[in-house]
Amino acid sequence: MSLREILEVSDQMDDPRLSGERIAELLRSAGAPGCEITVTGVPYEAPEDTSQLCDFVKVVIPGEQGRIAGGNAPTLGLVGRLGAQQAQPERIGYVSDADGSIVAIAAALRLLRLVAAGAKLRGDIIATTHIATHVSITPREPVDFMGTPVSSERMNEFEVDDRMDAILSFDTSKGNRLINHRGVAISPTAKAGYLLPVSPDLVTALEYATGEPARTFPLAQQDITPYGNGYRHFNSIMQPTIATAAPVVGVALTARAVVPGSSTGASYEGPLLDATRFAVEVAKSYTRGEIAFYDHDEYAALTAQYGELAAFQQ
Repeated sequence: MSLREILEVSDQMDDPRLSGERIAELLRSAGAPGCEITVTGVPYEAPEDTSQLCDFVKVVIPGEQGRIAGGNAPTLGLVGRLGAQQAQPERIGYVSDADGSIVAIAAALRLLRLVAAGAKLRGDIIATTHIATHVSITPREPVDFMGTPVSSERMNEFEVDDRMDAILSFDTSKGNRLINHRGVAISPTAKAGYLLPVSPDLVTALEYATGEPARTFPLAQQDITPYGNGYRHFNSIMQPTIATAAPVVGVALTARAVVPGSSTGASYEGPLLDATRFAVEVAKSYTRGEIAFYDHDEYAALTAQYGELAAFQQ
């Protein structure tokens, strides 16, 4: 079900002692054989407090027929996007911005426990996110913005792995007026500079996970350009696509009201559970080759007519 994992991870996020190593300890407690859990500390970048460390957490779960084992089953990436989980000392406890990391970590923990119990995943799964607790809050309209410990490009260096054949990018997305729905919504697929149609397979998976009609959200071309280039972005949810040619789908945790990412007490168990359940089920199905992020024949025809968009990394 994953509710247990949501509660355990949320408790860690609320703790003022939160760190990447504390999250890694929770993940390692699953006792899953052959899985790799690492933490890499990186100094904050100016204008944030450069005496602080941002901890990048990576979980690698090998599948029986995945590339780590010498097979060819596809690898799914689960990326938790955010600025930071906390904004000490201005805020007590975790902020809404933490949602993407909660989902990525909770999904990884559920999959680790399945493996420890004897489940046989076919392909590899790589879950990544970062942990940060001391960032600034910038006044903005319609909501205040959370600071980030490092640049989005720096995050991609640690959170986007070349082994990922497809990526689900999770991010809280409540500070907008485009998705007026409390729950989960998915984006169109972005691949190598192209915005492609919403995946019907992922629509079905989301409907199964929530028991409701799937919600989607719009993207503009500038949403899949680098975050710091001066253009308006929906948020940072699609930034992994800057660093990979693999297809990326954003999974937004949404609200009916406009809610700042810097607010505490604004993470909702229902959407967190729906997003985590969706992540786990897509991980199992995609690595078995049962889910496609895009139509490969349509994409081949598109690139044959218009060419590869080689500038997707610029």
